[in-house]
Formats: sequence, structure tokens, C-alpha cells
Amino acid sequence: MKIAFLSDIHGNAVALDYVISHIEKLYVDQIYVLGDLCYRGPEPKRALQLIQDLNAKVLKGNADEWVVRGVRKGEVPDKALEMMNKERDWTLTHLNDKDVDYLKNLPSDFKITTRNGKTIHAFHATPTSLFDVVLPDKNTTEIEESLMSNTDADLYVYAHIHLPYVRYMNGKCVANLGSVGLPFDGQPLASFLVVEETDDQLKVTIERVRYDVVKVMKQYEDVNYPNLELMKKVVQKGLGPFQV
Repeated sequence: MKIAFLSDIHGNAVALDYVISHIEKLYVDQIYVLGDLCYRGPEPKRALQLIQDLNAKVLKGNADEWVVRGVRKGEVPDKALEMMNKERDWTLTHLNDKDVDYLKNLPSDFKITTRNGKTIHAFHATPTSLFDVVLPDKNTTEIEESLMSNTDADLYVYAHIHLPYVRYMNGKCVANLGSVGLPFDGQPLASFLVVEETDDQLKVTIERVRYDVVKVMKQYEDVNYPNLELMKKVVQKGLGPFQV
């Protein structure tokens, strides 16, 4: 059994095109998408349509929640709040009511049982929040308390931080997918996760895919994106908005 987990597309449909093409060559049995589909990219509508055409199982991320109801004070730095709501409003102009309802009604987590009885718990940020940030350098106790509250799982898969990693602790595994559309680890390469079950083991692999970054930068210009210069740098450098 082979499963692909992807997330944090953020309206970067070009990167998603490349990832889908790569996944097709892997012959996976199921695809799970762990949220953040449309917001902050130049092609929110096409990114959403590509996800819906995948026959994947999809859950909600914080950026999907922002599309539905806006960015609230305290969820981002105060200096970014006004601009991020402008980006949200721009995104809404490219979606219809049906699209917004789709995002609104997405579930918050998945509990997956593999063919050989292994359990995977998948969620966007933590099992109890769409917004909490759990970075790779947290100690074991902090990781367990934040991400592994469902003690029955063998593997915990999450998204949100755009920093791919795999860690093993106390006989269990925690993995972050990175991001398809906006990687933050200094590599402008789309990132996703493949989990393959062989006998009674789960093999967890981070996949990186090169895509046409220059084309996406040009798309931001062509659509007159509200936060144009910042988002071009984020895509070009593969760094977070507060790192560039």
C-alpha cells in the first residue's frame, strides 16, 4: 500500500501540476491533501479544481479557514494583518460561493488504517488547532504533547509549517510534508510525502519536485497580486514571508 500526502498548495497550481505528474509515476493507492489549497497564490481557482479532480481525501487548513472568514487579529503579526486580508479578498474574487462552501465544510483530521493494521493520524497543524506552530526542533516531550495526543497511531503526519522532516521517537514516527506551493526551507522545490507499507513497516519518504518558479513569479505580476513583490521573493527563494 502506497499513500501520497500533500498540502499547502497556496494557489500555486503550476507547482501542483508538477507534483501530480510526479505522483502519477509512483502509482500510489490513495492521495490525502492536508489543507491550505487556494490562498496566497496566483491561481486559486485552478489549484482548487486540480485538487478536486484528484479524487483525493482533503482536510481543512488555516488558510482555507481564512478564505472562509478572513484573517483575524492575533493570528498573524499586526503589521501583516491588513495586507493578508487584502490577499484574502483578492482570492475570494476568483472563487464562487460553491468553492467557499467546499472549503468551509472540509474535515479537520483523518485517521487511516493501512492494509496491515498500521494507524496514521493526519491533520493540518495539530490535532486540536489549525493555527498552532510545531517546528522540527521541538524536543521529544513537546512533540508528543502537541502532535501525538492520539497515542494509538503509529505515524503522525502534519503540514502547516512548510518545513519537511521525519523524526522517530519512542517507537513512533512524526513527519511534516513541507509545502507544494510555498516551501520555507530555502529550496524552491515542491515538497510532499509518500508513505509505503511493506509487510509490517511504514516507509516514510520526503519527495522534492522542481517546477517552473519563473513562470509562477510572472503569474503574480500578470494577475496584479496584492502582495506582489513579497510573494515573488517567497517563491523564488523558497523562504517564508518573514525570512526574505
